[in-house]
Amino acid sequence: MQNQEFPIMARRFRGYLPVIVDIETSGFNPQQNALLEIAAVLTTMDDNGRLVPGVTVASHVNPFQGSKLEAAALSFNKIDPFHPFRIALDEKEALQKIFQPIRQAVRDMGCTRAILVGHNPAFDIGFLNAAVERAGVKKNPFHPFSTFDTATLSGLVYGQTVLAKAVQAAGMNWDNNEAHSAIYDAEQTARLFCGIINRWSDLGGLATHTYS
Repeated sequence: MQNQEFPIMARRFRGYLPVIVDIETSGFNPQQNALLEIAAVLTTMDDNGRLVPGVTVASHVNPFQGSKLEAAALSFNKIDPFHPFRIALDEKEALQKIFQPIRQAVRDMGCTRAILVGHNPAFDIGFLNAAVERAGVKKNPFHPFSTFDTATLSGLVYGQTVLAKAVQAAGMNWDNNEAHSAIYDAEQTARLFCGIINRWSDLGGLATHTYS
C-alpha cells in the first residue's frame, strides 16, 4: 500500500495527531486535586507538510466532589474555583466538549488517535487520565501514556526548558500577565512545538517524501 493513500498528517507521526494540552489544577495529585481548566490546540498541516496550530478548545471545570483545593496552587494560577462568572462545567461535560472535536480531527486527518503534547506532559496526562476514569468517559481519543514533551525538545533546540524562556528563545513574545491560564499556555506551547518540528524539517531532518 502506497504512502500517498493517506493524508500527510497520518504519515508524519505514525498515525498520531499531535494535540497540545495544558491543564490547570488545584494541586499536584491527580487523584486528590481538582482539574480546574483544560485547553487543547489541534494541529494541522499545509500542503507543504508544515505543521501549524489549528482550533483551540477549552473549558473551565468544576472541582469534583471531595477534591482538595491547595491554597498555593490557586494563588499560583489565580483561579477562583467558585467564581460566579466562571461558567465551569462538571468533569464529564468538560471532557466531552474537549474530546468531540479531537475525535473528529483524528478521523478527518486519517489518524488512528491523538497524542498529547505538553511542556510537562506527565503532569497533564496524569490529570487527564484521572478525570477520564472518575467521570466514566468513553472513547478517550488520546494515547494512554505516550506523549511529546516540548521541554525536552526545547532543551535540545534552544537550550531552554522553562516554557517562558523557550518561547522567547524561539523569537516569540511572552506575557507574564497571561501566563498560567490553560488557553494561553497551550497556544504558546503549540506555537513552540510547531516551530521546532518545522525547523527540523527545514534543516533536512525528515523530508515529506519519507513519511511512512
